[in-house]
Amino acid sequence: MRSIVRSALFAGAALLITSLPAAPAAAQDGGAAMASNDPALWSGLSYRMLGPTRGGRVTAVAGHRAHPGTFYMGATGGGVWKTDDWGVTWLPIADDVLTTGSIGAIRVAPSNQSVVYVGTGSDGIRSNVIEGRGMFRSDDGGNSWRAIGLEATGQIGAVEIHPQDPDVAWAAALGDPFGRNPERGVFKTTNGGQSWDRVLFTSDSVGAIDVELHPTNPDIVYAGMWRGERKPWTIISGMQESAQEDGIWRSEDGGATWSYVELGLPSGLIGKIDFGVTPADPDRVYALVETNEPDEGLYRSDDAGLTWRLVSNHQPLMDRPFYYTNVDVDPQDPDVVYVSATQFWKSTDGGENWQRRSTPHGDNHDLWINPDDPTIMVQSNDGGANVTRDGGETWSTQNNQPTAELYSVDVDDQFPRWLYSGQQDNTTIRVPSDAPAESSLAGPEGYWEEAGGCETGPAVPKPGQPHIIYSNCKGRFGRYSELTGQEKQYYVGAANMYGTNPAELEYRFQRVVPIEVSPHNPDVVYHGSQYVHRTRDEGVTWETISPDLTAFSPERQMVSGGPITRDATGEEHYSTLYTIEESPLQEGVIWTGANDGPVYVTRDGGANWTDVSPPMPSDARINIIDPSPHDPATAYVAAFRILMGDDAPYLFKTDDFGATWTRLTSGDNGIPADVPVRVVREDPEHEGLLYAGTEIGIYVSLDDGGSWMSLRQNMPVTPITDLKVVDGDLYVSTMGRSFWMMDNLTPLHQMKDGLDLRTVQLLQPRDAYRERGGGGSFGFGPTAAVRPQNRPNGMMIDYWVPEGGATGGLTLEIVDATGNVVQSYEGGGGNLRTEEGQEMRAPFQRQTGRAGLSTEPGLHRMVWDMSVAIDGGRGPMALPGTYEVRLTSDAGTQAHSAELLMDPRVAADGVTMADLREQYDLILEVNATVQRATDVARRVNAGVDKATGEALTAFEALQDRMQDEEVGSYPKPMLMNQLRYLSGMIGRADQKPGRDAYLRHEQLLVELAEIEEELERLERLIA
Repeated sequence: MRSIVRSALFAGAALLITSLPAAPAAAQDGGAAMASNDPALWSGLSYRMLGPTRGGRVTAVAGHRAHPGTFYMGATGGGVWKTDDWGVTWLPIADDVLTTGSIGAIRVAPSNQSVVYVGTGSDGIRSNVIEGRGMFRSDDGGNSWRAIGLEATGQIGAVEIHPQDPDVAWAAALGDPFGRNPERGVFKTTNGGQSWDRVLFTSDSVGAIDVELHPTNPDIVYAGMWRGERKPWTIISGMQESAQEDGIWRSEDGGATWSYVELGLPSGLIGKIDFGVTPADPDRVYALVETNEPDEGLYRSDDAGLTWRLVSNHQPLMDRPFYYTNVDVDPQDPDVVYVSATQFWKSTDGGENWQRRSTPHGDNHDLWINPDDPTIMVQSNDGGANVTRDGGETWSTQNNQPTAELYSVDVDDQFPRWLYSGQQDNTTIRVPSDAPAESSLAGPEGYWEEAGGCETGPAVPKPGQPHIIYSNCKGRFGRYSELTGQEKQYYVGAANMYGTNPAELEYRFQRVVPIEVSPHNPDVVYHGSQYVHRTRDEGVTWETISPDLTAFSPERQMVSGGPITRDATGEEHYSTLYTIEESPLQEGVIWTGANDGPVYVTRDGGANWTDVSPPMPSDARINIIDPSPHDPATAYVAAFRILMGDDAPYLFKTDDFGATWTRLTSGDNGIPADVPVRVVREDPEHEGLLYAGTEIGIYVSLDDGGSWMSLRQNMPVTPITDLKVVDGDLYVSTMGRSFWMMDNLTPLHQMKDGLDLRTVQLLQPRDAYRERGGGGSFGFGPTAAVRPQNRPNGMMIDYWVPEGGATGGLTLEIVDATGNVVQSYEGGGGNLRTEEGQEMRAPFQRQTGRAGLSTEPGLHRMVWDMSVAIDGGRGPMALPGTYEVRLTSDAGTQAHSAELLMDPRVAADGVTMADLREQYDLILEVNATVQRATDVARRVNAGVDKATGEALTAFEALQDRMQDEEVGSYPKPMLMNQLRYLSGMIGRADQKPGRDAYLRHEQLLVELAEIEEELERLERLIA
């Protein structure tokens, strides 16, 4: 019989919560180990972006008539992007300045194409909305940015700029999307953002969602005020029109004074509003108005907003008004009207009739139309931004925007590993962590696949059988097989949940539900509603192994959406489980966390459960529980209360199965007090080394949460939704910038253990796999940063240079087991060169030359590319085995050993170590022959320069045997060409050399010997 025990934790909460001491400023030995809160410790570490480049949601776009091929887009979690080639390439342009990835509005000044205003905080306030952090401005077309205030205004739904003065602008600020605050309404600046005046305010729960200017008289301003608020269990949209707060407001003096324009709606309720104006008829204004049917729809004014009439109540125009409600008008024809909703709609008769138009993705949000050529538009939707040059008949791709919103990350056990998640507004998705063996017709952007389920995920690969993936779609469990391409459906309860009060459901599933594969038995899978469900046969049968493990407040069980529009998609199902985790050390220790606060644990596989909730305010969403991989009694909890209007970071630790908890985020120990935390993970290899994912990036703690340091590095500001540490690598999912990965965490491991950082230090290298092909980036320059990046092939070597630099120089040597130095590097800039050109199939970019060792202070990482140095250049790839890495500085020589491991795919293909040794020896033999032939060719050329008469003719004959004739295309390949051809053949893949390789080498050696014999005779002749 199952039992449930509620602990007495809350009765003594104040006594149980503690704060860990901050890390000491320096080590006890007077500074032998640098202060653990110094980010210079890992300045040489960086992340790789892994994709996908399938775009995520964009709710703001803009352009300017002066540059018709240039557009801007603002992603809901991915920041600001720009294209100057009609959408062929999009690049992020504000990552170094933005304090949030959520963008609500973008406008380019009509009178100055270089001035761009950005308002942060998307106005589509669904449950994963990210808070805004104010306004930003660029004066050089997006090359540089500065913050210009309004940091506390939450979501900014619109920005408009005076047509003649780029320093005069208006911003529509919704405010805090999760609660009341006074920083909301319409704001105006007259000095380019140096200061702002709040010119329209109705209450601390009603904000501005749109602002528009009369096209020929900017003193006439229209504002849409909206009572919009997101709760975890519902979405509030609208209020009584009679209150004269939510609704249409109008000013005739640039916003100094305002009047409320009452529509007299029969139901008395008014909600979200959006305006559309056009210079083709300046006094005509369109407004989408949320209210009760049949009065909801498109309204029109022909007297600059003084009076209004309903012109269309076509229902799809107001589909999910809290999320859409967007109208735009053709700048040259006032009867051509566009509405962005789930579908994209067009009217050519002033809104009376509508035709559905195609866009690359549904769920449409914003549109900018070129005033000089209305067939040129940039449009945005839940799949990204897209450009048309023919009025919407065709659109640019969205597969060039790495702005995916991902809810989690799971990692399989293939080689290379693949990452899995649900991509909001698309499907589940998986991408490789490194170049897979198979090719992609679309290049690196094409390495992604669906994995069952749908946009919500998760998608969890089965250990040992990664072709089987357990996936979720909005609470519906499926078992997907890559072998068949089919997904078997095994829904717990098998009930359609949409539109139902969750209190009436037998099983309450959220859209994003937990799937946990037991770390002890891959055939055991846990799944969560308000209960924990377990299957041992991949979902065919389920057993419920817990009571209701949520707080279940009856007053918060409702059909979501009000007071006007229902929106019951399951997104707001409250009192459901959000995370389930089983201890990797002790089978049957299972932790659960609910989206309304409680944390439970069972230590007997579900027979008995105990409420062990950490002491914190109610209604926290327990985002992540991380059972320690070092101690079965220890677990970490990341709780998230942002949807309750609470931005505080909540991280907790227990070391006694939840009987007591220690809070790890005091607000002054590294993670700021206003930065919510979504995820925490403990390093599997180093106890107390913690990684935390927040709304703005990643933090690391070397002292078990006592202090935190930013580990954002080269990542943009974006919410971190999940982290996984696998085999010493850190895998990252984000809500707006796709997947990222930090390779090789061993520097952090060694920093935690302590290093003497007063002198040059060589860190212990990690064993590396001997892989060919695909390493590193795809191209160079700005576009490389938005393409998936592969791991650089080779052994990563990290070293520390103290303050003052390595003044005596540095030398790094790679030494094999016999004591031979196979490769070496010197301090300095090296001679890396970038080459660009056109090959038969496509343009190319590649780097040649050698990297040097940096002698500047800080942590540095270089990669031995596994090449062996030989006379004349690059030799064969080093063999698998043990190598010693030596670093010599003025402080002496340090050495560590590491293994170069055979690629497991090569071994699985039947290639043996003996095969590789045979190949290595043959490559060295052929290379020696190449060097010998190169010397012969040099001597022949010298003879041609010196000889005359018959001797010259004889030398020229030898030259013709050595080198290809210069006759243009397809000359006959001669000896030097044939040797290089043979060298390329035998070294291209890991293999046992073929017999013909040896035979051909012998033939070429015979020919070379004949040439040498004749050359010696001729040299004696002219001596």
